[in-house]
Amino acid sequence: MFRKERRRASRAVRRAGAGEHWDAERGALPKSCRPVVVNAVAGSEESGPGPAVPCADPQGDPFLRTRFAVPARPATFFRRKRLTDHLDQALRTPLSMVNGAAGAGKTLLVADWAAGRDRPVAWLTTEAGDQGPGMFWAYFLQALRTAGVPLPPEIGCPADAGQVDRTLLTRLAAELGARERPVIVVLDEYDRVTHPEIADQLEFVLHHAARGLRLVLVTRTEPLLPLHRHRAAGDMTEIRNAELAFTPEEATVLLGLHGLRLPVPVARTLVERTRGWAAGLRLCALAARESPDPETYLKRFEAERTAVADFLLAEVLERQPPETQDLLLRVSVLDRFHPELADALTERADAAGILAALHRENAFVEDLGHARYRLHPLFGEILRAHLRMRRPGLEPELHRRAARWLRRSGTLTETLGHGAAAGDWEFTAGALVDDLAIGRLFTGLRSDDLTELFSGMGPEATSPAAHLVRAARELSHRELDRGLTHLRHAERTLAAQEDRAEAEDEPGPVAARLSCLLLETLAARLTGSPGRAEQAAGTAERLREQVPADLLDKHPELTALLLAHLGSTRLWAGRYEEARAALALVADGTGDASTALPREDSLGRLALIDYLHGWPGRAERKAMAALTVSERYSLPQPSGFGIGRLVLAAVAVDRDELRLARAHLDAAADAHPAMRDPVTEAGRALATARLLLAQGDTRAALAATQPTVTADVASPWAEGHTALVASAAQLARGRPEEAAALLHAVPGHQPVCAVGEARARLAAGTPRAALDLLDGVLPEHHTGPAVTVRALLLRAEAAHAAGEPAAVRRLVAQALHEARRERLRRPFAEAGGWLRPLLDTPPLRGLAAGWLTPGPPSHPEDRPPVVEELSGRERDVLRRLDRMMSTEEIAADLCVSVNTVKTHLKSVFRKLAVNRRNDAVRRARELRLL
Repeated sequence: MFRKERRRASRAVRRAGAGEHWDAERGALPKSCRPVVVNAVAGSEESGPGPAVPCADPQGDPFLRTRFAVPARPATFFRRKRLTDHLDQALRTPLSMVNGAAGAGKTLLVADWAAGRDRPVAWLTTEAGDQGPGMFWAYFLQALRTAGVPLPPEIGCPADAGQVDRTLLTRLAAELGARERPVIVVLDEYDRVTHPEIADQLEFVLHHAARGLRLVLVTRTEPLLPLHRHRAAGDMTEIRNAELAFTPEEATVLLGLHGLRLPVPVARTLVERTRGWAAGLRLCALAARESPDPETYLKRFEAERTAVADFLLAEVLERQPPETQDLLLRVSVLDRFHPELADALTERADAAGILAALHRENAFVEDLGHARYRLHPLFGEILRAHLRMRRPGLEPELHRRAARWLRRSGTLTETLGHGAAAGDWEFTAGALVDDLAIGRLFTGLRSDDLTELFSGMGPEATSPAAHLVRAARELSHRELDRGLTHLRHAERTLAAQEDRAEAEDEPGPVAARLSCLLLETLAARLTGSPGRAEQAAGTAERLREQVPADLLDKHPELTALLLAHLGSTRLWAGRYEEARAALALVADGTGDASTALPREDSLGRLALIDYLHGWPGRAERKAMAALTVSERYSLPQPSGFGIGRLVLAAVAVDRDELRLARAHLDAAADAHPAMRDPVTEAGRALATARLLLAQGDTRAALAATQPTVTADVASPWAEGHTALVASAAQLARGRPEEAAALLHAVPGHQPVCAVGEARARLAAGTPRAALDLLDGVLPEHHTGPAVTVRALLLRAEAAHAAGEPAAVRRLVAQALHEARRERLRRPFAEAGGWLRPLLDTPPLRGLAAGWLTPGPPSHPEDRPPVVEELSGRERDVLRRLDRMMSTEEIAADLCVSVNTVKTHLKSVFRKLAVNRRNDAVRRARELRLL
């Protein structure tokens, strides 16, 4: 017995740090001793007079004084007022709980708050050994006495470590309830208290002490107390992980306390990676101080090789049982997961319970709702590294299992990611094609990511789906020969599969065939082959009937792309009404981001049709709607098509806004090469040549019309407008006959060419021939103001030459009326010197006032461009440009992506008719936008 007591005493000395003097040789504790009083505010210990209380716990060991001391805050501690203000509610509610993960900063937060109280706070750090109610309450009472809370002797102290007298609890509750000022008690590391009886007893005291007790629990897990009742009664204050997380601004201050002066965007990146986890931020800061380049270190540090990894492995992973450790390591390859998916990776059936328990324990497993979980990003990184070390070679197999489970559940994006990570390209390409999602390689917010994902696919993948993906990737870069080679290979293989399926009376690979037809229409569009496009689109329409409706509804981009490609080839062929019918189905349809690019493209081509018919106002509205689609969905810029900007450039030339036209052309120059089909290139040549003509550079205008994209068939409107540019160049050289001959040779009747030829005939001195041509431009041709205004001015010029002043004034007045609505200035600049004196006479002066007079400017470049109104977000971006912020800093400051900022910048540049940041700021100041 003597040796047993001696061992117990020796153990107590080691635990207490030899804080008390006693006779170790005799092995007996002192019969009485003064209590040690801990001043919770100052964090110091004092010895002084007090009531006679036992200085030993029910087992006879001395109380460990460190368990009653408020933890000291480090020199780099950062007080966050928003949290201490929240904790101040603890003085108004009986129960407060600070519940967070290991290293979340719970204890230091409460310690800092306690140090700021104007009265003592009883602090008790619980231990796993205090499982017995008697031991727990003995320490609880000692914490009160240590904090200077006087307790009457009749309350006593538990004598048995395993139990406590109910009378003691009743007296304690009555004593606390009788106090005028409530007693504050903090129970730190309360998650170590797992005895249900202790929870019941604590709830009893808390309830009957009424307003005399303020209990603050610091815990990693949900305590056993009936929290729902306290929440319903409004008697509880809670601070959890989300509130404990550091904000980027707080992280900046914390890093500064560690001697690191870093910009907020760097801190924001670190906060995103650590989820604002306090311990992670502190450990990263300490490591960064040792680096020669702290900023780069914090951006790129390898989590698995840092003190962060040591902390999480020791404090989280290694505390779990083997089954839980195995589950955590396996799910580390997943971003988000269901318990069923976790079971597929572990080949067990216990994930649901384990994950729920891990979340309750704040073990860095986040519950996303709807039975979905994810790991803390840093924890996931460290677990993956640990997985590779513990189980080399297992990671690809886990990705393979995940891909197959996700494929069955219909989650395509995650399926593709895990299939690629597993290196199973046959499966991954098959999943994309079978889901009818090959169109997503061309459209959507993540098309670049998808293209990058398949960049790792090697030649060993030889399935039809793999060749279809290769064909799509090649066509997306306008590599026609290679793309068509892969497409033909896939078609041959699919034809053989269809023959086998027909022989065995089984369904054929419909999704793959439909994917082939989509790529066929794209190839037809890129090569200007309307016949091929019509044939492929017709086959696709019949094949769509064999595809489940829900699959088509899930991928509206497939139909949108088919119609957009078909409409584009019809437009190239000059079949305007048929093209309008196909394109309008896409432009007027409702959809999400996956159909945004074909909608933008279709709106741009509808705008081109309006422009070709002479309706610049209509064309402008549709082109602006195309740009709005891009901005609405924050599509990456350049978005891939650019036809809308080409139309806007051509309209700007008609309005004599040449700087604005140049800005639109420059913006359109960045369009994706895959979309530089014959329509786009002809539109670019048209807008560029018209601008150069307006600037008087006929040689460059002629050069601009030279085709940059070959086509299988000729386009009548492309030929007609090329002839118009050549005709204008000949007129400028004084060769009207040759100018007229160029337009006369254009096949078909195009009103714009007829008006151009009439201009040449009039210049050649044959007004009767010119008027005959103009008479042929009939109302049924549905020509718009851009054509009719020029025709009216030519008639007025003929009347002027014939000496008919009344007819001249009437025709010019009619032209002014028509042009004013559309702000068409260019036709008056092209009319010649005979017109200028007339515009200065009444009543023509009034019709031209405010938008045209005193006549066409001699230097249109000097006129400031028309500026569209900037949106609120564009003004936000512009103000940050004025502060010399980078694109990344603007994105961080506005909490948007870098691509979104780039989209807004391009829109600002376009609206201000500038190409550079400094010019945008200077122009905005001129217009008083800043």
